[in-house]
Amino acid sequence: MTGKLQTAGSNALMRLKPDPIPLLHPVPEYLATGTRKAVYDETKRVLQVPWMGVVTMAMAHYPAFYGTLWEGLRPLYESVEFVAACRRLREAAEDVASSLSVTPLQPQLAELGYAAREIEQIRELIEVFSHGNMPYLLIATQARLLLEGHSLSAETSVQPGANRHGAAATVPLVLMEKHHVDAPTRELYSDITSRLGLPFVNTDYRALARWPTYFSAAWAGLREQVGGEAYERITEEVHRTAVDTVLALPNPGRLVPEQLRAAAGAQFNEILNMVRLFQWLLPGLIVNVAFFRAQLSED
Repeated sequence: MTGKLQTAGSNALMRLKPDPIPLLHPVPEYLATGTRKAVYDETKRVLQVPWMGVVTMAMAHYPAFYGTLWEGLRPLYESVEFVAACRRLREAAEDVASSLSVTPLQPQLAELGYAAREIEQIRELIEVFSHGNMPYLLIATQARLLLEGHSLSAETSVQPGANRHGAAATVPLVLMEKHHVDAPTRELYSDITSRLGLPFVNTDYRALARWPTYFSAAWAGLREQVGGEAYERITEEVHRTAVDTVLALPNPGRLVPEQLRAAAGAQFNEILNMVRLFQWLLPGLIVNVAFFRAQLSED
C-alpha cells in the first residue's frame, strides 16, 4: 500500500534538472590525498557511510564552498534529529516505491547458480546505499536551498548523537569502474546513463556490478519503469519530502544563504548548477535502490 508523503512547504524548491548538464570535477577516493583525503574521511565518519558520494566529491572541488557548508551543518549531521530525519525519509521513499511493479529476482538468480550467501551479500550492499543515500540527498537539498536564497530553520537546538546508525555490511565496497569491466557491462553502463540522462554511473551501480549477471537482471527489471508516469510521480514525491524534511530540521550552525553564496564567489553559477544536478538525480537514485531492495525482498 502506498503511503502519502508530506508536501507542505515543498513548493519552495521545484525539482529542476540543469540544461545543459554542468561539467563535474569529482576526484575519486583512491586519488584523494592530503587535505582532500582528510575532508573525505571526515565526511564519511560523520555521516557513518563507507563511501564518499559523488555529490560531496563534486562539492569538495570547491574548498571554500564545501568547507562553509560542512562547518555550518556538521553540528546537525552529528545530531539525533538528523539521523531520525534520514530514517523517516527512507521509510517514506521505500513506502511509495513499493507501488512500482517488482518481479522477484531470487528464482532467476538461483537458476544462474547464486547461493543464498551471495544473495545475502547483495542485500547487505543494497542496505548500505539504502541508508547512505538519505544524508546525501538532504545535504544536496540544503545546499540548493541556501544557494537559491532560502533560509533554513530558526531553531538551533539539537541533541548530539552518540550511537552507531550506519549500515553494518560485511561485504567490501568494490567499485567496478568502466575500465575494469567487460564489454556487456560497459554497454549496460551506457544504457544506464542514457536512460537516466546522466553523464556518469553512480557509485551504487558500479558497486552492484561486482555481480554482473545479478546487476544485469536487476537493471532489466528497473529500466522500463524509469521515465514512466508512476516512476516520475514517486520520484517527485521523494524530492518534495526531502525539501520538507530539510525545512523542518534545526540549524544549529546558524548557516545562512549569504554565507554560502559568498563562499561560492565567482563560481556561484557553476556551483549552483552542479548542486541542482545532484539534488535532481538523488531522489531517482533512492527510488532505484528501493526497487533493487524490493527485488530481493524475503517477504
